[in-house]
Amino acid sequence: MRHRHLSTLALALGIAVLLDVLRVWLPSVITLFGRAAETPAELLGAFALGWFLLALAAPALVRRIGARPVGLVAAGVLAAARLALTAQPGGPAQLWLACAGLLAGLVWLAATAASAPRPVAGLALGLAGNAVGHALLGTEDLVWRGGVPAWTLSALLVLAFLAASVKERTTASGEPSPTGVDEGVAAAASWRTRTPGRRAWLLCGPALVLAGQVALAPALWSAAAGTGSPDFPGLARPAGAAVPGALAVLLFLASALFRVPARPARVLWPAALLAGSVLFVTGLLVPAYLLTAAGLGGCLALTDAAAGDGRAAGTDDGGRAGARRGRAAALGMLVFAVATVAYYAAYDVGYPNWWAPVATALLVAVVAAGAPRQADPALPAPVRVTVLAGLTALAGLGAALHVPPAQARPTTAPAAVRVAAYNIRMGFGLDGRLDLDALARELRGADIVLLSEVDRGWWLNGGHDTLGSLARRLEMPYVFAPAADPVWGDAVLSRFPARSGQTRRLTAHGAPTGAQALGVTLDLGGRELAVVATHLQPPPGRDPVEQAREVAAFAGRYAAGRPLVLGGDLNTEPADPAFAEFTRAGLVDALAPARPLRTSPADDPRTQIDHVFVSPGLTAGAVRAPRTEASDHLPVTLTVTLP
Repeated sequence: MRHRHLSTLALALGIAVLLDVLRVWLPSVITLFGRAAETPAELLGAFALGWFLLALAAPALVRRIGARPVGLVAAGVLAAARLALTAQPGGPAQLWLACAGLLAGLVWLAATAASAPRPVAGLALGLAGNAVGHALLGTEDLVWRGGVPAWTLSALLVLAFLAASVKERTTASGEPSPTGVDEGVAAAASWRTRTPGRRAWLLCGPALVLAGQVALAPALWSAAAGTGSPDFPGLARPAGAAVPGALAVLLFLASALFRVPARPARVLWPAALLAGSVLFVTGLLVPAYLLTAAGLGGCLALTDAAAGDGRAAGTDDGGRAGARRGRAAALGMLVFAVATVAYYAAYDVGYPNWWAPVATALLVAVVAAGAPRQADPALPAPVRVTVLAGLTALAGLGAALHVPPAQARPTTAPAAVRVAAYNIRMGFGLDGRLDLDALARELRGADIVLLSEVDRGWWLNGGHDTLGSLARRLEMPYVFAPAADPVWGDAVLSRFPARSGQTRRLTAHGAPTGAQALGVTLDLGGRELAVVATHLQPPPGRDPVEQAREVAAFAGRYAAGRPLVLGGDLNTEPADPAFAEFTRAGLVDALAPARPLRTSPADDPRTQIDHVFVSPGLTAGAVRAPRTEASDHLPVTLTVTLP
């Protein structure tokens, strides 16, 4: 394999490994360091950004010691951290292993930038390859799975990355440049006109956040596939995502690896990227990720510049040019951190966050549109076509393999139904692990499940479709309603057919995180049961009495005289005014026979904030809040006898 192809392969594999580590590091910062919002947002942000600021010293380290030794050592630490995380240690060990892997990955990236002026092909293949792998795994990373298959596949990925890195750097150290001049010296000599590849390396970080959050997010493919129907206005129902997911990969790779004439490309790709980012914040997810995928790949291609013609023998300036590219890579990853933290901090601090993805896309568009010239593709046409076809087909296969459960069929009318209400904290337990098997064990046996804090693709949590994965385990179809943004909210899963539904966005009343009420009508063998799932979000230091009043009124109108079950994380105690709004509306506290029934925090329950109410005529029994640390709340389960 030629040296430049080895460089592309090593970079692609390294990006895939780094993304695996980031999918652990991001939620670990929130769940373990942040401790479910107990840590002040300012301290949390400083901790997260600190690792990226520390990595700004990497280019100086590379220049002093050399790109090859620094890159190889950093690659080894990154690979070791990635394998260690597969052991699923949870707790502080997981957090610090992920931090070590992240820092090593940032140093490796700077070292790679110092010696590789053309990263676009490797970056594109790494982003697309990781997304395809995520899709094939049903958005559940190998890191969280454990067992022999996960260890085997993880080891193969890591060994391939290390082998390509060692081979590439060994070949590079002894291979003359095409002009007979040392590659570092030759590339640096062209700095008098420009540093080749510096723009592309600057876009590495922004590309990672836009790909993970929008363009190449398999969880988003499945979350956006169900766009509602006349019976479910505004609600997302299960649907297939194979075609749009494959199309996103196809558009990204085609625009990144194949060239459009420069004049139209400088308008087409930035415009598509900006349009996609705007559509994302408005909730139009399918066109958002398709346009973002095409625009992101095209903007990366615009920055793909070969080494200039200014090479001159005897110009000993190599370290300076490499350091500039390394610095660009480090600054780009700092943009990644700022954009990620800024978008999600809004849900704790309370400010408009729509600007974060749009500003990131604008940065990419400006840098790409201003690139001096576009080089020919780094990979031969047969290789590009093969990779494009293979990854596109695998993306479609991955989405097709993980279809949601089919709609339940009508059954005979039951005398009673088993109900569960659970705040699942996006699938993360108190130990910081994504453990959907543990959640499924607590919910198995329920006929109707009301879920709060449901994540369908937040990049901050690793980009998982928690709802889809949990529904497949329980073999229960679902209805999802967004609250904070299009992929975070509440859901109802049921073994009975869902006939109609409605959602009502709740007024914030000063709370930073959005809230809604989801009503679903279930067919219980010819009898209808109205179910309402919600998660009240109180303003800081206040009881959510206004939202409770809105939900109680909505539930009464939606039920329209039918039997009703209402539940979720209501963030209010039985003696509080918000709780009284439900009883004042004529609803019955279904958990009263088991009071006090403390549900939070899961490791030391002190508060009763998860509740279920029923309409008069329904009888509740067998009420439990089983002890588990699969979330930071305990689930509430009960049997509801129908009249």
